[in-house]
Amino acid sequence: MSVRKPEGISDSNSRVQNQGVRVQGIRGMPDILPLDTPLWWSFDTHWQQLVESYGYQEVRLPILESTALFKRSIGEVTDIVEKEMFTFQDREGESLTLRPEGTAGCARLCLEHGLLHNQVQRLWYKGPMFRYERPQKGRYRQFHHVGVEAFGLFGPDIEVEHILMMKRFWETTGIAEDVISLQVNSLGSPASRQLYRDRLVNYFSKYSKDLDEDSLRRLNTNPLRILDSKNPALAGIIQEAPKSHETLDEDSKQHFDSFLQRLSDNAVNYAINPTLVRGLDYYNRTVYEWVTDRLGAQGTVCAGGRYDNLVGQLGGESTPGVGFAMGIERFLLLWKESGVVSETQVDAYLISVGEEPEKNALRIAELIRNAYPEIRLMTHCGGGSFKNQFKKADKSGAKIAFILGELELTAKTLGIKFLREERTQQSISMVELSQFLNQYFRGSL
Repeated sequence: MSVRKPEGISDSNSRVQNQGVRVQGIRGMPDILPLDTPLWWSFDTHWQQLVESYGYQEVRLPILESTALFKRSIGEVTDIVEKEMFTFQDREGESLTLRPEGTAGCARLCLEHGLLHNQVQRLWYKGPMFRYERPQKGRYRQFHHVGVEAFGLFGPDIEVEHILMMKRFWETTGIAEDVISLQVNSLGSPASRQLYRDRLVNYFSKYSKDLDEDSLRRLNTNPLRILDSKNPALAGIIQEAPKSHETLDEDSKQHFDSFLQRLSDNAVNYAINPTLVRGLDYYNRTVYEWVTDRLGAQGTVCAGGRYDNLVGQLGGESTPGVGFAMGIERFLLLWKESGVVSETQVDAYLISVGEEPEKNALRIAELIRNAYPEIRLMTHCGGGSFKNQFKKADKSGAKIAFILGELELTAKTLGIKFLREERTQQSISMVELSQFLNQYFRGSL
């Protein structure tokens, strides 16, 4: 296995040679800047409401796991384990890996803490994942996932519930039905998947001279991944490849038919994609992806399916499992493509000019926050003229500016300047402050 040391982690005996050299961020691990964080907050709010409305409970997974966890679950001959994991040894010689995905860690957590014995678990998690890939739009070395996992449920109804969750999420976040679509397939049982694998090896071997380097490497290790190739030169060969439904066992056929019927019963539009596979070995039976054509090559926004053998692979009793994960960065890109913009982080800006007003500004700001705890208030610091402070108030994105000068301080009033509306500046007394804030920010003033 190719072992990669995480970039930015130095050997213990290394030293900075030039203290004057600026330290840069690690390639493919982008910063999230202040103008972007409101969109992340908005995403968090929508997501929290969604998972709570379906009765799912949050778990928080460690970023570092034993490398063996991913070898046993994802598969040693997968691209993730062979090429993409950030793996290194700790001081005691144990091999550790920055998590490349969340499902294996969630299953490990459930096993370790006894959450699966005669129990059903509906869980969700959120956080950064790490894969060594060539950075590009929507594809980073550090990226963020939200994931949902359910353990202990065999039937297709839980799979459809997960799809309905995401359908509701698209609707509540304003993603139109023509922007994102659902593709589904079935990989069958482990036995039928092995039969399908053998058929693919026989088929693609006939075209070995036409296959690219990645496909040749996958031919005898993970031939299902050839179906996932984005190389346009292979499109015709892939199109004519054997289809997974041709080798499905009878139970898997019935399961998939029931799954499709339940989708139709719940007015979910879908397309069967016979070349749809997952890049992780633990999947069986139902697999699906929510895809879009608005993000170029990185068209998969959310993906999941069933993994009934994962818990057994990790040393537990055989336990059915099903789940999905969504890339937050890809969703935010799609959200912006759909016209959503970041909201301001500031509702109001407090301006103070003069020695005494400046001394009292923080006290007045606390009174404003007491009067209306929901307000996002920025207090000007550092002095300056009215003109300069109004420029900063406008730049903050605030809807209104509170003005505290010598006259206002003496009269126990505040000036109110509306920054986003054509309205006359007004003055209110401190005793009227709470009523004004409640009426203004709730839209009745």
